[in-house]
Amino acid sequence: MKYNYEENVKIRAYSQRDHLFRNVDNRDINLPPGYDIEVFAVGLDTPIDIEFSENGDLYIADSGIASGNPKLIRLKNGLFEVIADNFNTPITGISVLDGNIYVSHKGYITLISSNGTRQNIISGLPCNGDFGISNIAFGADGKIYFGLGTATNSGVVGSDNRWVFEHPLLHDEPASEITVNGQNFESNNILNLYGENVFTGCFSAYGVSNSQFETKKGVLKASGSILRANRNGTQLELVAWGFRNPIRLKFDRDFQLFVANRSYDVRGSRPVANAPDEFHNVMFGVWYGWPDYSVGEPLTSPRFKPEGGRQPELLLTEYPNTPPKPFAEFAPHSSIMGYDFNYNRNFGQDGDIYIAEYGSLGPTTMGPSTPYAGIGHRISKIDRNTREISTFISNKSGLPALTTRDPGFGRLVDVTFGPDGAMYLLDMGISDPSDVNRYIANTGVIWRVTRSNR
Repeated sequence: MKYNYEENVKIRAYSQRDHLFRNVDNRDINLPPGYDIEVFAVGLDTPIDIEFSENGDLYIADSGIASGNPKLIRLKNGLFEVIADNFNTPITGISVLDGNIYVSHKGYITLISSNGTRQNIISGLPCNGDFGISNIAFGADGKIYFGLGTATNSGVVGSDNRWVFEHPLLHDEPASEITVNGQNFESNNILNLYGENVFTGCFSAYGVSNSQFETKKGVLKASGSILRANRNGTQLELVAWGFRNPIRLKFDRDFQLFVANRSYDVRGSRPVANAPDEFHNVMFGVWYGWPDYSVGEPLTSPRFKPEGGRQPELLLTEYPNTPPKPFAEFAPHSSIMGYDFNYNRNFGQDGDIYIAEYGSLGPTTMGPSTPYAGIGHRISKIDRNTREISTFISNKSGLPALTTRDPGFGRLVDVTFGPDGAMYLLDMGISDPSDVNRYIANTGVIWRVTRSNR
């Protein structure tokens, strides 16, 4: 069911399963002068992506993180309708073109055709590590483009990678042949409670050491890469690599490809501090720096040394190219997500980019987690001409509703402009007060932002 409300009306989104409420209210949201925000829809579980079709229908991807059943939902004529479900958890993106819907979910890209048939057009994608598949972007060449995240934080499997219990041989793989320096990183042997510590090399399975100047072969479905294929999934090929988590892709109206890339954390056997998130204008055939660079700088720069930890060393002996600096860089732990380009001059400057910052609770093995007030948890704007970043909308507290329990934004994951020229914001919801990693069903929200008539 569709929900439209007058300004400042409080809504209580209720989770029957969890017996918890979420108060949804726009009074705790900072808006720039001349804009209004309203709640457009409530009652979603853990939505991750929204997109309008050519005929104006709104499609919503429910990740399945809360319910265990990822779903594709359509909002049409004021009603929610489940079009397809039983995908692998999680769904990470959807894209709509010519009545066909492309669904990215764990290990697969699935095509739901306009006639209702369903087919896995690409399978066997490496998604059992830390990060998965991005949404699909449609190129002018008639191809589909998507990103693959890495298995680890910074190239080394360690005790922070709990997926080792189910996938002990999993590790990152490069897109082209590389030679490694041969460092090996010591960690507690989590596979054997009473065993000795293990030593693991980069691009190797847990407990497998590297030798000096060892060569690693490149693979097509590489860690931290962007790939493309025909729209039926055939002729898969590499576009670029060297990203950590290329979580969202989109072409602008000139068919320039952009990617939101989420950067290193202070965790694992090779923790990296103060690494900004990156927004890149993608160039074909280029390596973008992971696992040895951030924003065009080597990790041997003092800024990346964790407090009380070791300075990261370089893992590779040589590189395909000097990694480019990003189009724009965001503060560490911003956790940038979905974005869109504004082409409605009545809304704002033509071409500006609006991007959702999910924010972070700062996963770290070097100290306590921090909610990072003033970082993330907002919609930011990139000035297309100057590349400067400014806050467009945020909670007045600077923190998500899951932290303060105030009304306002929970966790923002996507931005899209509708056929009406309004901006639509997707809010994933809030988590359990006792477990921030467990999301509460029915607390996801869609917000709508318009220019004020006042």
